[in-house]
Amino acid sequence: MNPRILASTLAALAFALPAAAQTATPRVDQRQANQERRIDQGVQSGQLNAKETARLDKGQDKVEKIEENAKADGTVTKKEKGALHHAQEKQGKRIWRQKHDKQVAPPANGSGG
Repeated sequence: MNPRILASTLAALAFALPAAAQTATPRVDQRQANQERRIDQGVQSGQLNAKETARLDKGQDKVEKIEENAKADGTVTKKEKGALHHAQEKQGKRIWRQKHDKQVAPPANGSGG
């Protein structure tokens, strides 16, 4: 391979890799997965009714939209990370609050009494 082509290819990779690394948000993705799992567990246990589940799903979608917007320009800034963290904190508290309130889903077998 031509040394000049090799050098330019390596230079291009050197600039591309940091940009890709800056848009990766593994902690956000892991936390989203954990929160979705918590919602699913609440549905399975009957701690969350249909309205609560719909609201929490909408909140999860909002956090995902914030993440998409943060990644849109190719770099997730500290400010954007902070906004993501804040949104996930709020959503986590909502999940906890809804799972631990007195509202429950009707029994799965349909015999509500």
